[in-house]
Amino acid sequence: MDKSKFRILLVDDEPDILEFVGYNLRNEGYQVTTAANGKDALRKAREINPHIVLLDVMMPEMDGMETCREMKKMPSLKETIIVFFTARSEDYSQISGLEAGADDYLTKPIKPAVLLSKVNSLLRRYKGEIDNSHILEVGNMQIDKEKYIVIIDGIELILPRKEFELLSLLASKPNKVFTRDEIFSRVWSSDVIVGERTIDVHIRKIREKTGMENLKTIKGVGYKFEYR
Repeated sequence: MDKSKFRILLVDDEPDILEFVGYNLRNEGYQVTTAANGKDALRKAREINPHIVLLDVMMPEMDGMETCREMKKMPSLKETIIVFFTARSEDYSQISGLEAGADDYLTKPIKPAVLLSKVNSLLRRYKGEIDNSHILEVGNMQIDKEKYIVIIDGIELILPRKEFELLSLLASKPNKVFTRDEIFSRVWSSDVIVGERTIDVHIRKIREKTGMENLKTIKGVGYKFEYR
């Protein structure tokens, strides 16, 4: 199992926990992002689309239960594994956590060996591999080429086929300028006759539907997906 492919979001309001657990997970080879409260966790979850979330229950602003319920509403986190971290070991806490949508439960304090064993075990459901070749990620946007869906900030969009293919092409190489001829050839194919304004109309529709300002017109040349 190539652990470097897995993204873990660690959420806890105790800096010592973030440092200790984060260190052990990174040392194991995982990509680790941390958050100190539920609201920050939701924002970062949209950004990185984690494979697993280790989530503290007792936190200020938004507790773990509410955070978990909000994450479960996000289409982009449909396959994400959520594990509750808590210092409480009462049965009712575990039941409440599972009812909120959590996949498992860990009680603090936890030994590094136990933590890593649990995380490794849960992530084996991916069978040691992640085939993300059909997933294109650019900033806060994901393009799933198999399901023909676009996800922006956790919101799922369904675009008509040609709009989807045009956006996918431009986003596949951020900041590269695609000429109009290249776009026609790649999206419509060279043997299909379309109007001169076809690309312009599709670009305008994509901008309207996604609200993105990344699609830039290069006058007299073509278009690019600008990303810095």
